[in-house]
Amino acid sequence: MLYRKFGRTGENVSILGFGCMRFPVIDGKDDQIDEEQATRMIEYAIDQGVNYFDTAYPYHEGKSEPFVGKVLNSGYREKIYLATKLPLWLVEKKEDMDRYLDAQLRRLQTDYIDFYLMHGFTRGHWEKMKELGMFDFIENAISAGKIKYIGFSFHDDIEVFKEIVDGYDWDFCMIQYNFMDENYQAGKEGLLYAADKGLGVAIMEPLRGGSLVRIPDDVQQIWDSADVKRTPANWCLQYLWDQPQISIVLSGMSNFEQVEQNIAYAEKGVAGSLSEKEHELIGKVKDIYLEKIEVDCTDCKYCLPCPSGVNIPAAFTYLNSASMYGNLEKARLHYDLFVPPEERASRCVECGLCEQKCPQHISIQKMLKHVSKILEN
Repeated sequence: MLYRKFGRTGENVSILGFGCMRFPVIDGKDDQIDEEQATRMIEYAIDQGVNYFDTAYPYHEGKSEPFVGKVLNSGYREKIYLATKLPLWLVEKKEDMDRYLDAQLRRLQTDYIDFYLMHGFTRGHWEKMKELGMFDFIENAISAGKIKYIGFSFHDDIEVFKEIVDGYDWDFCMIQYNFMDENYQAGKEGLLYAADKGLGVAIMEPLRGGSLVRIPDDVQQIWDSADVKRTPANWCLQYLWDQPQISIVLSGMSNFEQVEQNIAYAEKGVAGSLSEKEHELIGKVKDIYLEKIEVDCTDCKYCLPCPSGVNIPAAFTYLNSASMYGNLEKARLHYDLFVPPEERASRCVECGLCEQKCPQHISIQKMLKHVSKILEN
C-alpha cells in the first residue's frame, strides 16, 4: 500500500480509502448488512494496509456506524484512521451537534474520531450551521478530545466551496471528483485551491457512482487501444492518484473481489506516473461521453434568477447525466437529493425570460418539460 501526507494534518493515509456506504447486503435491503462478508472485507483491507475508513450517520439506514464499530472493536481500531460525519440536515439547534457526535462515538465504540466532517455542505447548510454556533462546537469537541481533525464534504458550486475553505481553519475536505467532473461542483479548481491552502483532499465518487464502469462499446474500444491494459475502474483510480494534490481516493466497495482489485490497483498509484499518451486517451473517453450530452448548457447561469425559482442549470446537469451515462436511476436519485422541490423543473410557468437571456439559445421551456417528465415522474 502507498501512503501520502493528508494536508496540514501530517498524517500518512493510504491512497485507497474504504467508503462504508456500500457494504454487501442481504435480500437487497440496505439496512441488512451481510456482516460475515463485510467483516472479511474490512479485515482484509486493514491487513493489506488500508488505514482510512469513512462512514456516516445515515449510511445503510443508520446501520453502518454500529457495524463498523463492532468490527474495529476486535483489535483493529488503533490500526486505522476513522472518519464519520455530522448529519447537517438533522441539526436544528446547537445542542443537536453534541448529541449526534456523542451518539456516533457510542455507535462506533470509540472515545474519539480521527477525521470528523460536516456532511454535505451546500450554501444553505453552511449559513445555517454558522448561525447555530458550529465553530464553537468544533473547538469544544477538539478540546475535549472527541475529534482530532475537522473537515467537510461538499455539494455546491466553486464559489461556495472557496468561501467555506476560507471561512474556517479546516484540516481537510472531501469533494466529488473524477475525469468527467473536472468542472462540476468544486472540480479541479477547488481541488487545487484547497490543496494550496494546506487542506488534505479526499475524493468521493471516483467512478461517478459506477457510471464510469458501466461503459458503452465506443468507450471500451478506446480503453482497449491503450498500450498498458487497465480495467475502466483502474483507469478512473489512476487518473486520480496521478494528481499529487489528492491524498485519498475513497471507494465504496461492495464485495470482496472489489477490495482485492482496488488494493492491487493502489500498488501502482504513484503521482505523475501516467504518460502524456495515456492522458490523451482519457481525454478521448471524456469526449465520447460529452457527445452524449442532451442539453448544451454551459452552466453560465445567465438564465438565473428564474422568477419561479427553478434551478435551470441543475435540472440540465442531471438530465445530461442520465443521457451520458445511461443510468436514469442514479440521475433521478441525485436530482431528488440535491434539487429541492421548490427549485425543480416542474415549477416552470413558461414565462420565457430565461430563453431571452440564454447565450446558447436553448429551448429552455421545452427542455424543462422534458426534465420534469424524465426525472420527476
